[in-house]
Amino acid sequence: MKKSSLWLIALVILTVVLVAGCGSKSDEKVTYRVGTDPTWPPFQMIDENTKEITGFETDLVKEIAALSGFDVEFVNVTFDALIPGIASCQYDFAASTITITEARKKNMLFTDPLVQIGQIMTVAEGSDLVNKEDFAGKVIGGQTGTTGAIMAQEWADEGLVTYRGYETVDLAFLDVKNGQLDGVLSDNTMADSYVASLGGLKTVGDLYSSEEIGIAVCKNKADLLDQINTAIKTLKDNGKFDELYKKYFAAAE
Repeated sequence: MKKSSLWLIALVILTVVLVAGCGSKSDEKVTYRVGTDPTWPPFQMIDENTKEITGFETDLVKEIAALSGFDVEFVNVTFDALIPGIASCQYDFAASTITITEARKKNMLFTDPLVQIGQIMTVAEGSDLVNKEDFAGKVIGGQTGTTGAIMAQEWADEGLVTYRGYETVDLAFLDVKNGQLDGVLSDNTMADSYVASLGGLKTVGDLYSSEEIGIAVCKNKADLLDQINTAIKTLKDNGKFDELYKKYFAAAE
């Protein structure tokens, strides 16, 4: 066989290998890291049986990923570390009942709003405390870094209460139930879930705020934000968003 023929065969083989290699890379899905604090039912929590993260927002992210053609890896992180983590792009995006605020918008991108919530006070079942002024001289808690904690700290700065911060909000609810804390400020949807699951608790008074929850995205990933927003719109149009909402918020309705 002539050398020219051998070189031609080698060139064809090399071309086939290169094309196949390029094709396999293009078929690989991108995996995005998603920060979440799974102590905020019904948005995100740990399933007691499977020990996996579940909830409305968790399932919504899975649906968004399926529609958009990427994979997700959930990273379990406390909320006080989550906000600076997404601000510094340690995570590609974060789904953790994050309130959209002007201050946070300076350090991260936000999707279109998902759900509207408000801050509410939870007290022990036998407590007669109801309105803000009733908590004068009392000790109230909140999860560090959350809008509930920020509000509780504002009350403390006014001289009304003593504020106690918690790394995870479930500990605050347990302290209220056990009489070690007079009340805890938190999202109303989550408060309802803890009242139902722990017992011995009740929510009191009106909502102290009106807030919108959104998925936070690394500030350098505007294209990813567009993908997520497009998927959210599709899920709202095809009814899947409402289906997930009813599944996890049925108790509230």
